[in-house]
Amino acid sequence: MRIDAAVGNLPPGIHSVPLSRERFGIPGDANGSRDPRVLKRDTDPATSEPSGSFMSTFLQRFTNVRRDEVPALLASLAFFFCVLSALMVIRPAREALGMRSGLDTVRWLFVGTALVTLAVNPVFGFLVSRFRRISFIGATYVFFAASLLVFWALLTFAPDAAGEISGRVFYIWFSVFNLFSTMVFWALMVDRFSLEQSKRLFGVIAVGGTLGAMFGPWLAWTYVEVLGTANLILIAVGFLMLAVVAAAIVARLQPESLTEVDPDDPEAPPVVPEEEIIGGSAWEGFRAVVRSPYLFGICVFILVMAIMATFIYFTRLTMVAAMTQEMDEQTGLFAQIDFWTQFSTFLLQILITGHIMKRVGVGVALALLPITVSLGFIGLAMTGTFTALILLEAAYRAMQRGITRPARETLFTVVNREDKYKAKAVTDTFVYRTGDVVGAWSDGLLARLGVGLIGMTTVVVPMAVAWAGLGFWLARKQRAEAARQAVDEPTPREPAGRGAR
Repeated sequence: MRIDAAVGNLPPGIHSVPLSRERFGIPGDANGSRDPRVLKRDTDPATSEPSGSFMSTFLQRFTNVRRDEVPALLASLAFFFCVLSALMVIRPAREALGMRSGLDTVRWLFVGTALVTLAVNPVFGFLVSRFRRISFIGATYVFFAASLLVFWALLTFAPDAAGEISGRVFYIWFSVFNLFSTMVFWALMVDRFSLEQSKRLFGVIAVGGTLGAMFGPWLAWTYVEVLGTANLILIAVGFLMLAVVAAAIVARLQPESLTEVDPDDPEAPPVVPEEEIIGGSAWEGFRAVVRSPYLFGICVFILVMAIMATFIYFTRLTMVAAMTQEMDEQTGLFAQIDFWTQFSTFLLQILITGHIMKRVGVGVALALLPITVSLGFIGLAMTGTFTALILLEAAYRAMQRGITRPARETLFTVVNREDKYKAKAVTDTFVYRTGDVVGAWSDGLLARLGVGLIGMTTVVVPMAVAWAGLGFWLARKQRAEAARQAVDEPTPREPAGRGAR
């Protein structure tokens, strides 16, 4: 409501006092041509005076968050917290169940996961093509929650049947669930926030995921002996249901600001017609990746990242297997490793992530992870200790989740809405799991050839150099596409075109 209109509608007996629009920082002329709800679009978040709740004041003072962005940001933080809590509270159980069959079987489970991911992608593409965004997002999380209840019932009422076969099924299912749940979250984020907003806000939003990734392992670590591995699944189901509610809140909050955005603001989020169905083919995501050099470059970046992560992963499995063979003990040990790794991520995000993309750019943010991997493997090759491995894994995950993941998500802000869901599903799930397969079997081949850590480092470092160069290339293509859209887009309210083709 405009202040002028509000004053004009005062009840009888209450006299209005002339108010200056400039005094209250409201943009526009004296006739109120601009809505006061856009006033913070014209202020620098670093200099605007904090007001409101403690959380709102904290976010404005210590991050690059504007006052009108705080509600949607907090909802996004809660959304990501619930998703990662659900994932990480049962991830240690996934590791323990998967290891029952041995490491060679785990490599075959990676192949199975990639095949299942390939099969699921067209199904997800069909949902994207036929239903409203918030509908298929909610349906995705409800489906995974229902699947978890099946596993819980199996472990609770037929524990003797929970042998190697069911453990393998759970391992594959969780691996698919892991990628799709986080992919759907980030797809909603890149659909709701502009490129400039993503540079400021995605690092802050990632903190919510890190807190969830710390809270989940802490629950598993603390209560697995009391509750048992099976009952941790019920906790994950509860968090998934909360995630559905948080997603609906994000979708409700963001359009309210979109109807009143300043058309001259380069950081205004994209207009999101909520009732619009994306349409298109269920296989369009695969076609888009093949046609677009930009999207194909993102695929290669993710592929190399998955290979590097898999090298680290199998080294960790080998060391944990040598320490204990009891499932609950392995679950607790994996949970402790996950907790301290996420704690390192949280510290990194609090100290530098909130400003790094704005100050040094997306290219540098993408290149930091390859640099970390190179230095980490060099240190591991020099020492060969379990401590060095944990430090490498902690540094890798902290950099990947605290800096590289938010930076990578900004790459999708310049593509069209169909690619934000369909092509993103391909890159973030099938391509990632393909990288897992390549990494797993490459690790096995190197082990059979007797290649030690020094030999692996000679392979990793050149790959990391090329990987970092690809990150800079993607950042340059992103800037070029954003500049092209700024020139070509007819009006600020028209949805983006095909983009980055």
